[in-house]
Amino acid sequence: PMLKAQARSIELLGQLERRIGNTIDEHGNIIDSASVELLRIRREKIAAQRGVKERLSRVLHDTGNQKFFQESIVTISDDRYVIPVKHEYRNRFPGIVHDQSATGATLFIEPMEIVSLNNDVKELSLAEEHEIIRILRGLSQEIGRAHTSLAENMHAIEPVLSPDHVTRLHGARHPLIPEDKAVPIDIEIGKKFTMLLITGPNTGGKTVSMKTLGLLVLMAQSGCYIPARADSEIAVYENIYADIGDEQSIEQSLSTFSAHMTNIIKILGECGKDDLLLLDELGAGTDPEEGAALAMSILERLLSLGAHVMATTHYSELKTFAYTRDGIENACVEFDTRTLKPTYRLLIGIPGASNAFAISRRLGLGKSLILRAQQLIKADHAQFESVLNELENEKLIYEQKNAEIDEKLKRAEQLVAKAEAERKELNEQRSKLIKKARTESSAIVRRARHEAEDVIKELKDQFNDYGVKKRQHAIDHSREVLDAAADRVRPVISGRAYTKKINVKKLDEGDTIYIPKLDQKGTVLSISGKDISVQLGSMKMNLKAGDCRFVSSKSKDIPADVHIRSHGTSSLLSTTQSAMHEIDIRGMMVNEAEVVVGKFIDTAIMAGLKDVLIIHGKGTGALRAGIQTYLKRNHNVSSYMIADISEGGAGATVAKLRP
Repeated sequence: PMLKAQARSIELLGQLERRIGNTIDEHGNIIDSASVELLRIRREKIAAQRGVKERLSRVLHDTGNQKFFQESIVTISDDRYVIPVKHEYRNRFPGIVHDQSATGATLFIEPMEIVSLNNDVKELSLAEEHEIIRILRGLSQEIGRAHTSLAENMHAIEPVLSPDHVTRLHGARHPLIPEDKAVPIDIEIGKKFTMLLITGPNTGGKTVSMKTLGLLVLMAQSGCYIPARADSEIAVYENIYADIGDEQSIEQSLSTFSAHMTNIIKILGECGKDDLLLLDELGAGTDPEEGAALAMSILERLLSLGAHVMATTHYSELKTFAYTRDGIENACVEFDTRTLKPTYRLLIGIPGASNAFAISRRLGLGKSLILRAQQLIKADHAQFESVLNELENEKLIYEQKNAEIDEKLKRAEQLVAKAEAERKELNEQRSKLIKKARTESSAIVRRARHEAEDVIKELKDQFNDYGVKKRQHAIDHSREVLDAAADRVRPVISGRAYTKKINVKKLDEGDTIYIPKLDQKGTVLSISGKDISVQLGSMKMNLKAGDCRFVSSKSKDIPADVHIRSHGTSSLLSTTQSAMHEIDIRGMMVNEAEVVVGKFIDTAIMAGLKDVLIIHGKGTGALRAGIQTYLKRNHNVSSYMIADISEGGAGATVAKLRP
């Protein structure tokens, strides 16, 4: 009568049930009569397969072909019928090779005369597959239209199947307990641990938690929605085993223990890595010490198998056992010691106290009996139970503080991200300003030098020999002032300045020096008193030590593990370091300028420069025309053009170099 009363509220979906029964058999296969089209396709497919086999049989039994075959059999490769042909007759038997034996002595060939028939079979197989998909899609849509009756009443969600074999259930509810009475629980197993050991009082809900996991896994693997939150995911298990008893029964005899052990022995012989085991009150029904030892032994075996296990127990020894083994996690069902009532919340990470005395007091057991029991229990056990209660309280405090820390951490991460974005933006702005300043400074120095040279040239041309020495002194003084100004600006442009004077006694051949007037670095070739012979690119110069600055010694300039191919007295490293972007050939003859520019272009290409600036001045235009004619026939120059107004305009030419 009670079951009938419950059954009245169940909505019967008879038509849907009959539709499923007429489509899928008890083995999960789509039956031929699921649709008229499917029946037709399968009949035609059988007929086509029969035709292929008959044609192949004639080929195999032809006396003229017997020597070609390894065996007179028909096999299937890639859904196509083939026959085994000896490798040495491959070229004498026309057909398509689909596979070969492990030794290579046999080739599985599809004879050319049955290719068309095999194509027909393949097309019918594809048509069959498409028809089955159409049938299942229509059936799924019919089931979907009944989703209100099937899932909505329990506020169920579509389960997410975990690809990592991990089960995480959030807000899971027992499907047979009314939603307003069921306490949602969180269950996790499979990532950090594969075994969950639940301890706690009898009335706390350990078995309900275990049954909730088992039922939800079965529902998910049966295609049902599950009563849990949408962020839940479930692993797919090959098998699910359960040994669930009732510890609250007064009938705890040897026969009960034997029944449990018989069931567990069977499970141990069958379970594997991808299985789920639910074990209730493991080791109960016998001597507590022996039962705890058996339980630990069984759990060790299951742990080695890698199966997912959820077990409940009362034994304190198992709580310590879980702490000392990797892959096992303690858990408990929360118990409110103030109200002496279970909250039914599952707490993962700490074991639960049995609270037998508190529960007995709530159920009405005499105070004197409880006090006597407390006297009889071992002191260390009582202390252990007290520690567990403290741990439970501390866990609740920790969870609250952890939530506050998470909020503060998220806020800090947001502030760090904002500060990093602002820092990046400031760096970009600074880089742009520095680049702009360097470009403008370089243009100013170049323009000032060009203008000064033009003025000096005009002064030379306009004045006669009267007061030559005085004018020459003024010109030289102007050049010195201009060079000093350029030297002051150049460190800003290049980002570095060399100010260390040269000590001739400490200077060695191969050291790198800097010539401020030329704004170049060179390599010391020889030293004679205060005179220094220096290699500048492809040119050699003799300079005074006082006109140069020290950069670095040979040992610092060229690390021991760097190998440089030398070209005469020059090296690739010094050539690269001393290469300049521009050359001034004003005042030279065309033939003289061609030699200088040719060497300059060679040096620039070795330094990896893409373009150079050749300053030839305006004048009559003869030098400009001559040097541009030379650039036109130089195979290292891809193109050339008059320089920008900021770089000298018609008084300079920009040459693009070939890589």
